[in-house]
Amino acid sequence: MGTSIRAAIEPVPPEAPKRRWRSILERRRIVEETFAPGASVARVARAHGVNANQVFSWRRLYQRGLLGDSAGTAALVPVTVSDPQPVAASPVAPTVPPGTIQLQPPKGRLRIEGAADPAALRVVLECLLG
Repeated sequence: MGTSIRAAIEPVPPEAPKRRWRSILERRRIVEETFAPGASVARVARAHGVNANQVFSWRRLYQRGLLGDSAGTAALVPVTVSDPQPVAASPVAPTVPPGTIQLQPPKGRLRIEGAADPAALRVVLECLLG
């Protein structure tokens, strides 16, 4: 009697590559490389082992200011408050913008340049127009 051995070899599925977690600083550095003149997002992504679509996503975050500190981010500045100095109040006369008024009534010609006093202008017009 013969004995038979039966063996089956099953293929072992390859382990899925583990996702690499990248710090915000590392993401920012990768994104900043893509902004260099002549840089290709695909080449930069390949050099760092990242999918190009992921780099494009990081670029959008970077441009919105959501990828950590960047050069354009506002910073807090120390402020000191001192006693305010009194400001001398000076009476401000209403200013009339300078201009030119030209009239040609039947009795002559009137040209007023600069700021005209309304009361004086009224007297002049009454005299000219009668």
